[in-house]
Amino acid sequence: MLKKYHMIKNIKVKTTNVGERLDKFLADKTKFSRSQIQKMIKEGLILVGEKEALPHYFLKINDEVKITSTKITPTEKTIGNRSLPSFKLNIISETPDYLVINKPAGIPVHPDERYKTGTLIQEIAKKYPEIKKIGDDSTRPGVVHRLDKDVSGLMVVARTKAMFDYLKNQFEERKIKKEYLALVNGQVQPTEGQISFPLARTKKGLMAARPHNQEGRPALTEYEVIKNFINFSLVKVNIKTGRTHQIRAHFKAMNHPVVGDDLYKVRKQKTDKIPLERIWLHAQTLGFYDLKNDWQEFTTEPPTELTGYLKQIK
Repeated sequence: MLKKYHMIKNIKVKTTNVGERLDKFLADKTKFSRSQIQKMIKEGLILVGEKEALPHYFLKINDEVKITSTKITPTEKTIGNRSLPSFKLNIISETPDYLVINKPAGIPVHPDERYKTGTLIQEIAKKYPEIKKIGDDSTRPGVVHRLDKDVSGLMVVARTKAMFDYLKNQFEERKIKKEYLALVNGQVQPTEGQISFPLARTKKGLMAARPHNQEGRPALTEYEVIKNFINFSLVKVNIKTGRTHQIRAHFKAMNHPVVGDDLYKVRKQKTDKIPLERIWLHAQTLGFYDLKNDWQEFTTEPPTELTGYLKQIK
């Protein structure tokens, strides 16, 4: 039995971990490496509920995860510490209850297996140490929503427990306004509408849009074409749900993948001759209610590498 090391018993999965792979989740929570966790899953030593966990299992809300017993000795996990570019925090709004940040592209929101230091939330915590005690997860304090590493734009970070809980509730009730600008391949028709395919994980860990008669998590993306180019469309996107890679997976399903997205390409995509070292996706507008129940809304323009890219295409 694991007497020297922390045992996970009846850990209930929270909203922030829904959709995460079980092996990654446990590797983050224990001293075991991800490969060791995978070996324990194969040996039937990890339970989800009362059943043995399956390989490539993705967490659901209220799942209870438990390690039973093992002969494997935990080792120091080989966590990558890939270097990240230095950056200066761009604070759009600072109040006693929350911060609104303009996140740069190329910076992950919180540490993971590849990036141990230099993440956005770690830099925020240096200047605002009070957030270290806020939230459901000590590795991502104050974080109620995230942006992908290579996506830029607005995020809100809670500075108090009351604001964290209130924001979390607004996200769950879909009261938050999250509006993006995206440059996608092809000319989108119709020029405005909704994409409502449910999303589910593939065996490779990516999100895939499913037909409505297949199982998946509900996802709703509203869009409006702002400008058409010969081979591209500049689109305003409003997401009503906050699924992982939602915009990227939905537009791939429409055969209009986001420019610069190496993960969600289509085989016959007309490649652009002008290179872009990041994804053309920017979180432009963010709106929410503060603790006085007053509506707060913020907008920021895309960074120069994105606006400059538009000037180079026809």
